[in-house]
Amino acid sequence: MERREGASRRPAAPRERRGEPAPGQPGEPLSTAEAPAAAAAAALPAWMRLYFYGMHGITLDVLVSSLRRFARSPDLRMLGFSSPYRCLLHSLTHFALEKVYLQGRLCPSAFVFNFLLYPSAHVGLQTLASQALLLGVGGRPGGAGALDLALQYVLALYHGQVFLKRFLCLQYQGRQPQPQPQSQQPRRRRGSSPAVLPSGVQAPAAAVTGDRQQGPVSRLDAGVGPPSQGLPDVLRFLFFGMHGFLDEIFFTFFFNVLGQGDGASSGHTSLWSFLMYGSCSFVVEKLYFHLHYSRGWGTWKRLPIYVIFIYTWEFSWGLGLRTCGACSWDYSHYPLNFMGLITLMYLPGWIFLSVYQDLLSNVLWRVQYVPTN
Repeated sequence: MERREGASRRPAAPRERRGEPAPGQPGEPLSTAEAPAAAAAAALPAWMRLYFYGMHGITLDVLVSSLRRFARSPDLRMLGFSSPYRCLLHSLTHFALEKVYLQGRLCPSAFVFNFLLYPSAHVGLQTLASQALLLGVGGRPGGAGALDLALQYVLALYHGQVFLKRFLCLQYQGRQPQPQPQSQQPRRRRGSSPAVLPSGVQAPAAAVTGDRQQGPVSRLDAGVGPPSQGLPDVLRFLFFGMHGFLDEIFFTFFFNVLGQGDGASSGHTSLWSFLMYGSCSFVVEKLYFHLHYSRGWGTWKRLPIYVIFIYTWEFSWGLGLRTCGACSWDYSHYPLNFMGLITLMYLPGWIFLSVYQDLLSNVLWRVQYVPTN
């Protein structure tokens, strides 16, 4: 993607001639403010792709194991299983399969690659990873059955034809424009449109009218706020739901290891957790947008709001699921619990996750979905 600054030094590229769309949104030329941001966008860093691949792999583990368990013995709790070991293996195998997928352009037949070569590589790597995992936890490796191979083939088609096609459209804006000195910033006229934050959050009125500030100045006014675009809300919800699976699998795994001391090799969660964590984190992020960038509240001032909302959300979901016999947790044996649905014993964990989500939100603001043909 070419920078606009070079337009004065060399002839414009054919795409930039009059009547043709410039690089950016179809049919729309890049504005002066959008051009540097578009030029800085690039593929997701390797560490971020590994993080996403591990989280996505755990989600598939939970989904498949939950459906298998439900088919054998219907249980509305919809419990699923995975482990940190599998998370690491998913990260590495998905990363390797990404390299295989990108070689598809070299294959003369798209059909052969999409339905034979790539699925074969996917099934082979996943089988080797499963055998390595069994050896690592002291199990006895064995051959995969026909049903398992068929399932792996279906997952390979999903991975190549659905997931990677969309995941590789994500771009990371690693650099943001540096803020200009106050003397060089253009003065806005009274009544001009307010600055737009993610999801429609607006900056304080005094910050965008050009008048002298009458109150606290937010970080956005100083030029260090988040970009106005990022992942669509649907993708953010999916990310937070999958991250909820990741959190619960890691927490229950280490809780089982430390609490039982029996060498437990897996953690568990529930399919309901996807909806519960996805919706809760989505709302908490909106609170972060508003409290931090519009009101200028610091971390320790925001945390009580986060914690009150999280406990209210957990209690509401638990009460609703319990009436249907689908609640997967019970804190009745813990001190400082209320109706067995919430407990203050987990307060440090919720505080940690609240602060960590603010960090995740800062990263997600720099990730954009750019669909390609």
